Amino acid sequence: MELAPLRDRGAIRRIVEAITAESRGLSLRIMHVCGTHEWAITHYGIRDMLPGNIRVIAGPGCPVCVTPGNEIDAICGLAAEGVAVTTFGDVLRVPGVSTSLSDAKASGGDVRTVYSIADAIRMAGEERGREFVHFSIGFETTAPMPAIEIRRGLPENLTIFSAHKLIPPAMEFLLGGDVGVDGFICPGHVSTIIGVRPFEDLARRFGRPMVVVGFEPLDVLIGILSVVRQARRGTHFAENAYKRAVRYEGNAIALRALEEVFEVRDSYWRGIGRIGASGLALREEYGRYDAVMRFGMRIPEGDEMPAGCLCGSVLKGAVSPEECPLFGKSCTPAHPVGPCMVSTEGTCAIANKYAAKRAL
Repeated sequence: MELAPLRDRGAIRRIVEAITAESRGLSLRIMHVCGTHEWAITHYGIRDMLPGNIRVIAGPGCPVCVTPGNEIDAICGLAAEGVAVTTFGDVLRVPGVSTSLSDAKASGGDVRTVYSIADAIRMAGEERGREFVHFSIGFETTAPMPAIEIRRGLPENLTIFSAHKLIPPAMEFLLGGDVGVDGFICPGHVSTIIGVRPFEDLARRFGRPMVVVGFEPLDVLIGILSVVRQARRGTHFAENAYKRAVRYEGNAIALRALEEVFEVRDSYWRGIGRIGASGLALREEYGRYDAVMRFGMRIPEGDEMPAGCLCGSVLKGAVSPEECPLFGKSCTPAHPVGPCMVSTEGTCAIANKYAAKRAL
């Protein structure tokens, strides 16, 4: 699709004017739960375009940021024992409780960056005499690929550690808390898998507007306008404003694979806590591919954020990165203290990048 119309300055100006006009007398906090949305909102300066009575806040949209530090430490322990660990590049420098995969690699552990589980399958197939564990992280967007490969069958020397999490339960958790969310910009990538229906249920039960949008500036602004209009009219429903990529029913093939291979369990989100029915674990019939079972891993639930780190509050949308006393000082991308300063989807890393650009 030609993207130029989605960045057209005249169209953007008209949508901003409509948001300003229709939001008069309202005060709204609109949350998104997607790292790419945070990048787009910050990169295009969307917050600076909006009237002061409309705030767009970031929620827990970064999967590596909410992966518990104890799980990272446990995976590092496997690497130290000679297991080859594969995972995505943005996981390497995320601090655990006491170490990171980057530290484990520097200490001689076999830690390898891959683009997908397909790379791990190839490596394990080429090195049959070595145990491999794929540290499988992500929301609904990345979970179908390992599910499909597991269903086909993995090499005998490859298991996975599932750190996959589900976004709608996290949204429900936040709506039931005290952050104060008046509407949601729903995640575009996740929605290509799960569709619109899960957000309909949340909109109905909590009385909040929900809008699925894409990642161009006009996409995001149209989503904000939709939330404003619903708030103005006192309505609350789930709207699909990203029909060029998202079907109402989602991706049936991916959903079938997820349902067959994984079962939904309660899961601990770093900085947030235990969220019911928010994680994916391998079903019993696929237990032979479960690293936790193969290696008898015992991982304590929960972990502590470093002293002074407000990543938990950032992930819940309670504070902005700039409100953390460590932001841009002792905590930088070169020397991250908390998980939100590492990944390209981390709210603090994005804020730091564009704060530096604005200072030039």
